[in-house]
Amino acid sequence: MSIVTRTGDEGTTGLMYNRRVSKSHPRVEACGSVDELNAALGMARAFSPQKFIQDILLATQKDLVILMGELATELDDLPRYRADGFSLVSREHSLRLEDCVREIEAQAVTYKGWATPGATTSSAAIDLARATCRRAERRVCALRDAGQIQNPEVIIYLNRLADLLWLLARWSEVNAPPGTD
Repeated sequence: MSIVTRTGDEGTTGLMYNRRVSKSHPRVEACGSVDELNAALGMARAFSPQKFIQDILLATQKDLVILMGELATELDDLPRYRADGFSLVSREHSLRLEDCVREIEAQAVTYKGWATPGATTSSAAIDLARATCRRAERRVCALRDAGQIQNPEVIIYLNRLADLLWLLARWSEVNAPPGTD
């Protein structure tokens, strides 16, 4: 099967369970923003010399696949989605991020005031992912405000993730190996 399907040539795209919507639909905007976030996390992971950060970002990317699946499913189809064995974003996902935040804060990695991205390549990539996460959070909030998602944990997760990414960027700056950036 080719990647070229021509099904989107009229400006529509497919959601789960063969639902078609405009590519400008708020659900597609939210999914696309989370997809961009996943790509930004992949870039940040590739630029990071620290295994600690790589591991957190990879686990987060796996969580985002779950989040994108949930966003790509219309509310009416969620029971079928769950019956088919797919997971939804849960409190446990957000708690894992909070555990990471606590671990970093326990290392006394904090920052007063605004941070200026770009101290290192790694931290700059993480800060770009953080800004992308905030956009995804806004798109998901718009989807919620339109009554098209009901799981509050999706927004909580993205909010916690943006906080974590901010801290990871600062951690990356403080713990940059000698000779890098």
